[in-house]
Amino acid sequence: MVDLSTRIGALELKNPLIAASGTYGYGPEFSRFADVSAYGAISVKGLSLNPKVGNPMPRIVETPAGMLNAIGLENVGIEVFAAEKMGFLRNLGETKVIANFFGNTVEEYGLCAKKLSEIEGVHALEMNISCPNVKAGGIAFGTDPVLAGEVVGEARKNTALPLIVKLSPNVTDIKVMARAVETAGADAISLINTLTGMAVDLDRRKPALGNVTGGLSGPAIKPVALKMVWETLNAVKLPVIGLGGIMNGRDALEFLCLGAKAVQIGTANFVSPVTASAVLAEMENYLGAQGCESLSEFIGTFKV
Repeated sequence: MVDLSTRIGALELKNPLIAASGTYGYGPEFSRFADVSAYGAISVKGLSLNPKVGNPMPRIVETPAGMLNAIGLENVGIEVFAAEKMGFLRNLGETKVIANFFGNTVEEYGLCAKKLSEIEGVHALEMNISCPNVKAGGIAFGTDPVLAGEVVGEARKNTALPLIVKLSPNVTDIKVMARAVETAGADAISLINTLTGMAVDLDRRKPALGNVTGGLSGPAIKPVALKMVWETLNAVKLPVIGLGGIMNGRDALEFLCLGAKAVQIGTANFVSPVTASAVLAEMENYLGAQGCESLSEFIGTFKV
């Protein structure tokens, strides 16, 4: 048996696999098909202060090497999450609960952080800063280091929980963004969020998505994710969570080899609900064959 436990700052996980936000609902959605507690943690569907309806249909379309989604951050809102979703999540044993959240103003981010921190059973927060700042003309928080630092600083003031900041890949230099959120008080960084893309319905000569554009995920983005995770690891001292195109155990180990402390699995959950269990088995077999007694021996062993 290989010890797969890991630590992301103050957050201890029984294994390095985290269900990526937006791909695993609030947990019960997958419980009919898989052992939800196989994950070390679940990052729940992104939450806002109030319920959000989301984008028009269709919202998901397959691509040759992944998928595009334009859900529009539909969610039940923090109050309903606390009242109706946390009951299930509190009963997952050692599996930790990470509350992913977003807002459209700096003030909203701070209030979300405060309210989520007051919910029993939430172990950490993950900020999605890919959202537009309505007070700054719609510029995404995650594409401007000054805005990113401001919004992370506001959340930091409103929570004592471990604060993970999820970075967007749709920037010129990921290192600049990583340093900005580190300075502002982030405890960890997760990356990458989806790349912006679109698909065409040729027969109708119309967009395949109701929103026209969406976020690209899946195997197609793994090389971009690996590059940005590597750059971030060399730019900051914070623990990093890698994600983007992880479909199997070897994919996960590539990110961990670079130095990521944990990984998130997203699109693969749509392909197979039991992905987490399969990935853990593959990882354990590989590490055992390499003579590793623990995951910590393997993390960060990449050499240039």
